[in-house]
Amino acid sequence: MNTKDETMGSIHEQRYSSARPAVFAALGLWLGLVIFLGSQEAFVGSAGSPPLPIFLGVAIPMTVFFSAYFGWGAFRSFILGADIRLVAAIQGWRWAGLGFLTLYSYGILPALFALPAGLGDMAIGFTAPWMVLKLIKRPLFATDRQFVMWNIFGIVDFVVALSMGTLCSGAFSGITRLIGDVSTSPMARLPLVLIPAFMVPFFMMLHFTALFQARHWGEKGFRESC
Repeated sequence: MNTKDETMGSIHEQRYSSARPAVFAALGLWLGLVIFLGSQEAFVGSAGSPPLPIFLGVAIPMTVFFSAYFGWGAFRSFILGADIRLVAAIQGWRWAGLGFLTLYSYGILPALFALPAGLGDMAIGFTAPWMVLKLIKRPLFATDRQFVMWNIFGIVDFVVALSMGTLCSGAFSGITRLIGDVSTSPMARLPLVLIPAFMVPFFMMLHFTALFQARHWGEKGFRESC
């Protein structure tokens, strides 16, 4: 490694360390805010209207994440320096998507939402250990097409779940006639509101962290091979 590489590595490590406390503090404040707003039923929208508060609960954190990544060098270093094995391992918690199927079986959530959301989450959660094992054996698996597609599928699963949740919110009469009185309105209240307002954007951030790292290390490997 030459002097330039050592200097850049030192700067990267300093930025990573400086951003870490702020990131963990922000996560704690974010979770606390969601719990507080949920206790005030701030995510409950007007009857017969699309769930705009839930949409904002997802869109605002993601906007902050992308703004920080592209506008704050220390945060970008934190994202690119995160342990990719841990990032993938955390996705294993999505096996809890089984809960959506349970709520559907009890008539609390509609099948049109619960089935794709639950099965998609479970698919990511159950395959996460295999991704982690491959990353342990070969760190550059982070740039492999299989790992990239796994993360893209995880993001698409959330997009589908949010779309189905909106359609089943009771705001669309045609869908309401199809699914009956059961809607996704329970997702706007505690404790379920923690899923769309915190867990969904958080896990999406993890997927984008993996994709950003895949692109970064892929480009670095290409430059070094030239």
